[in-house]
Amino acid sequence: MAGGWTSDGAVQEQIESSIEDAVQRARSQLTTGESLSHCEECGEPIPQARREALAGVRLCIACQSERDKQQAAFSGYNRRGSKDSQLR
Repeated sequence: MAGGWTSDGAVQEQIESSIEDAVQRARSQLTTGESLSHCEECGEPIPQARREALAGVRLCIACQSERDKQQAAFSGYNRRGSKDSQLR
């Protein structure tokens, strides 16, 4: 049952939109192509095992770990607090 002026299923639609956004964000971060032999940020060699395990790897483990920490700080969108969430 919807509350206020929202339609039935509005909460489920917001949940599905949030999930779809997260999946699209994750897919956009996947690497493709040939892996680099040296990190594009610090220049350190990227281990052969890492290059074979991940297609298109561009960062060494240390730089990738730092980037992952920075991206983990991004928690996504607060759809309930966003005026734009009603427009989706």
